[in-house]
Amino acid sequence: MLPRPNDEHLLDAYSRAVTTAVDLVSPAVARIDTERGGGSGVVLSPDGLVLTNDHVVARSRHLQAILPDGRSMRADPIGGDAHSDLAVVRISVEGGPLPFASLADSGAVRVGQIAIAIGNPYGFHHTVTAGIVSAIGRSLRGQSGRLIEDVIQTDASLNPGNSGGPLIDSSGAVIGINTAMIQPAHGLSFAIASSTARFVTGRLIRDGRVRRSYIGVAGQTVPVPRALSRLNNLAIASGVLVASVDAASPAASCGLKEGDIIVGFAGEIVAGVDALHRLLTGERVGVATKTVVLRRGERRTLTVIPSELAS
Repeated sequence: MLPRPNDEHLLDAYSRAVTTAVDLVSPAVARIDTERGGGSGVVLSPDGLVLTNDHVVARSRHLQAILPDGRSMRADPIGGDAHSDLAVVRISVEGGPLPFASLADSGAVRVGQIAIAIGNPYGFHHTVTAGIVSAIGRSLRGQSGRLIEDVIQTDASLNPGNSGGPLIDSSGAVIGINTAMIQPAHGLSFAIASSTARFVTGRLIRDGRVRRSYIGVAGQTVPVPRALSRLNNLAIASGVLVASVDAASPAASCGLKEGDIIVGFAGEIVAGVDALHRLLTGERVGVATKTVVLRRGERRTLTVIPSELAS
């Protein structure tokens, strides 16, 4: 029998980069099956911690993880965070330590670099697509209504079933967790940056949740007339109009009223609803916080003590 020809020398640098990265990471990419469908996940530790999207596993009682080598294992929820669309599950380890991937520092990601997605779109197991990082620092509205910050945009093709799978660089490091695509647009896909994923994963493993605070108002972003800003010595162009105040909420207790415009919180300018959400962190729970509002055109400072936001 003639020896099989070796075509490796025909591969260009791009192909070698992609195939090498895929060979490194694909053994750590799991298919996640639920009663409602499923998605993908990436193993982050040899003892079976798997990171995926919250929308893949939320409200599912029975989870199953299938690895590329054919092993099928039960998966148990560790914790989920709807606001960042991330969740951690643990799969039972049989047959020794699992192959796993590492979360990179997404702060080092650059527009134009290779981006490779691995997942299970439409049930086609362990599919690989590749492209580039199209943009960094995007914001994406999560299913909870909050913005997910520092999102990576890529043109690597994603489809239903890719959710929760890794977006990797040419070294095989995970730079993001694939989460969404815009339909019917082509080449508009998004991944939660790995630095965000690392923070959220740590909290989910430790506490089963991510603590956030709330003050109990419904609001909308509104412009603030320049003359009104100057009159009150404020360097602002917009703020949060309080449309309603929840009864017995921190906002009600501190005297916030419907019609107030929140323009400052914890020493920071509040230019809109999303800016206020970013400031309502877990560290603010139970902490007296100065809140600057405009009420009938006059600047006032109130002290609110945020409570913990229910998961």
